[in-house]
Amino acid sequence: MRRAITARERLSLTLRFLATELPDGLAGGREPQLCVILQISLPFVFQRAMLYIELIRLWDEAVQAIDSRDWQGALTKLNQITDHNCRTMFVVASTHIALGQVDLAIKALDHVIAKDSCLAVGFFQRAAAHMMANRLEEALADCIWAQKYMRENPVIDYKQLGLRYKMYSWQVLYNAAAVHSRLQQWDKAREILMAASQERGAGRSNLIDTALEAISRREVLEPLLVPEGEVFRPRKQEVDQLKPRDFLGEAKVITSLIPNDDFRGFDPLRPQKPGYYEPKVEDGQDSRYMIMKSAYVAKGAGELSVPAGAEVFLYSDEDQDGLAVLIYDGKRGLVPSFLLEPMGKKNKGKNKRIELANGIPHPPALTPPNRPQGPSQRSLELHPLNAGTTH
Repeated sequence: MRRAITARERLSLTLRFLATELPDGLAGGREPQLCVILQISLPFVFQRAMLYIELIRLWDEAVQAIDSRDWQGALTKLNQITDHNCRTMFVVASTHIALGQVDLAIKALDHVIAKDSCLAVGFFQRAAAHMMANRLEEALADCIWAQKYMRENPVIDYKQLGLRYKMYSWQVLYNAAAVHSRLQQWDKAREILMAASQERGAGRSNLIDTALEAISRREVLEPLLVPEGEVFRPRKQEVDQLKPRDFLGEAKVITSLIPNDDFRGFDPLRPQKPGYYEPKVEDGQDSRYMIMKSAYVAKGAGELSVPAGAEVFLYSDEDQDGLAVLIYDGKRGLVPSFLLEPMGKKNKGKNKRIELANGIPHPPALTPPNRPQGPSQRSLELHPLNAGTTH
């Protein structure tokens, strides 16, 4: 069996072909120089691909640790990533928030916004982290930026990016009111909450009403965050590609002379004995081939007429009002289960005609002819004594 070439070998062969087979007009008649350039750039291309594969693997392992609430284990996996993107840095920030490390979470969110300056949920999460660190001016600024990048949409669904979370515009306004409550600006906070009550979104009414009552009592509002455990996840297709694949697969029997043949593999031909092949079943199990004890005539829709002694295949043994699904003469239908008898040694004689019709014929019993002999050999065999006295 030939070994499948790896991705690196395939890329190397492609680049070598380009270096040697390009016409002079494209390669400039300098194939050796082009080959040297490609050989130098090849390791960097392969290293970049390997970094992305490692990124997906570590990212997925970190998400699995978060699902099991192993925050420290998730952080260990995330720290092994050398080239973060904005989504993996958001995972890092969420992990720090879960561990109570607010300052580290703010630094991670700074990297998130630096990599994607239009990510509204990044500003929303950083505004809440700033409030937790009592940085109210920065928190209010992040609320303004989050509202701006909502782009007048009532909701943004981040499911396509791997985050199972919908951010509503009223949540951003709620956090802005929370900042004003911490600044003791109660009238401004009430005004923003009244504006948030006009926005659309799930879970808005009860939370806004509770917040208005808290403002009337001069109580500080707690910020809203992305729920704990909800983080950006890698694409399922990319995670599945990390698993090894068997491109050859295994052989599967499509048609066979042997009933119920489930052989798979690349072994040589198996020895076959002449006669009828019964299905091989384990001890204590019955064959799927049955014998009709007596004839049955169909009496309703879906039933099957079968003569006595006929060999049938039990398609489904699920009890349907005492009926079983059979296959006989290329047709499928229902027959009473009590008329069926497993095909075994006790009824093997009943199927003698079927065995002769469907069995494997015996090999020819003729003796093969001998090698022909010449006239000189015949004379020596007929007169061995005379030949001895002559010499």
